Amino acid sequence: MKALLLVAHGSRRKESNEEIAHLAARLSEQAEGRFDIVDHAFLELAEPLIPDGIEQCLQKGAQSVHVLPYFLARGTHVVEDIPEQVAIKQNEYPDMDIRITPYLGTVAELPEVLLKLAE
Repeated sequence: MKALLLVAHGSRRKESNEEIAHLAARLSEQAEGRFDIVDHAFLELAEPLIPDGIEQCLQKGAQSVHVLPYFLARGTHVVEDIPEQVAIKQNEYPDMDIRITPYLGTVAELPEVLLKLAE
């Protein structure tokens, strides 16, 4: 089983965190055949935190967890903080495939999406 874990920063605003949960649900609807499990987690300020999100995926039967940073730029969170949190579970489960995908800001289609939003 393969899991996708969408990771966002997390917010003190409940509504912002709920947006991420809704996005993960929409991803799940479209992930058929690519990911068996789609869930979400947060770096800070909201739950579940990244290690807990990975654990939930593994407890649901995932053999592979792809952690997708929902971040636009390669700042400290993408370069250091998320890898540190993912490493906790990589060290705990060395035989599992737990990896970090490229972050949102690297998507080649992003400029077109931004232009559509602006129109």
